[in-house]
Amino acid sequence: MNFLDRNEFNFQPSEKVVKAIKEFDPETLCFYTRIYDEGKKSVVTVRLSEIYNVPEEQVLIGYGGEEILKNAIHYYLMKGDNKTILIPEFSWWYYNRVAGECGGTFEMYPLHETGDTFAYDVDEVIAYTNRIHPRMLLLASPNNPTGNNLTSEEIGKIMENIPTDIMVFIDEAYASFITTDTDYIAPLVKKYRNLIIARTLSKFYGLPGLRVGFGFIGAGHEMFLSYSNKYLGYNRFSETVALAALDSDEHYRKVADKMEWDRQLFAKELGDKPGFKVYKSSANFILVKYPVAIKEALQKAMSENDCKIKFMTDKGLEDCLRITLGRPEQIQTVVDAIKDCIE
Repeated sequence: MNFLDRNEFNFQPSEKVVKAIKEFDPETLCFYTRIYDEGKKSVVTVRLSEIYNVPEEQVLIGYGGEEILKNAIHYYLMKGDNKTILIPEFSWWYYNRVAGECGGTFEMYPLHETGDTFAYDVDEVIAYTNRIHPRMLLLASPNNPTGNNLTSEEIGKIMENIPTDIMVFIDEAYASFITTDTDYIAPLVKKYRNLIIARTLSKFYGLPGLRVGFGFIGAGHEMFLSYSNKYLGYNRFSETVALAALDSDEHYRKVADKMEWDRQLFAKELGDKPGFKVYKSSANFILVKYPVAIKEALQKAMSENDCKIKFMTDKGLEDCLRITLGRPEQIQTVVDAIKDCIE
């Protein structure tokens, strides 16, 4: 089965990751880590501190980016009377689900379709935030499922023009697929106390089954860190594999670069077909608008070709497909099946 519906990884892990798994000493699991004796959370947070130039005490680690997201929303929405989070109109359904888990409420701000892309209107985001004054503002860059992203300048403009008592959570799970730039993270986290930037090993590093996420938070949140940190440390097997993945950027960059072939194929083969629109994407998936009259035939074709893609059901995106960017033969199969349905 070709799983192209949940933005997973259809390529091979790096040699360093494979080596770390094969050579892992099971006796390591017989003991807790001792790094908390040094006042640190994990060997992974230490390494991330070095890579991103953020103080280790401001580096977050969790059971996937999901846990960092959940910890942040639960903690900040449960403190005080303001329990509102502001999220993008077209975004991961899980954002509002997490808010509901802790008695919070959500409101949406718009994303705008402009040509072959979706985009944030930064001034509008600022205006919405100042009018609603939520406890938290969530930004996704790139956003799932629309694939659009924010520049560091746009993030800075938002931070500079909203109240400092609003926690801003930026979900950057897909941020590494187009650019290698991470130099903006440390200055933003240093300047803005009310900022969390979350990333993960699940997407660019292709290890969703490892369940390791990480992030960075502005200074002065000791109580949140106490709430979210694990006193006895983290999964030592996962830590070992995570370190190997973080040391394999060259391998994963080559994989990410290969995905451009997928994007170009969709644009070339489907971009000019009646009823279709192929949206630009900065992530490891692509959003394609299609004529819903072929939905049933397309679902049958995907099943016959052992392919799973995402038929969107979100309000406003019901005529869209979200397709994970995979190996060339997988994407060729999907494109050919779509073309057969058109004909």
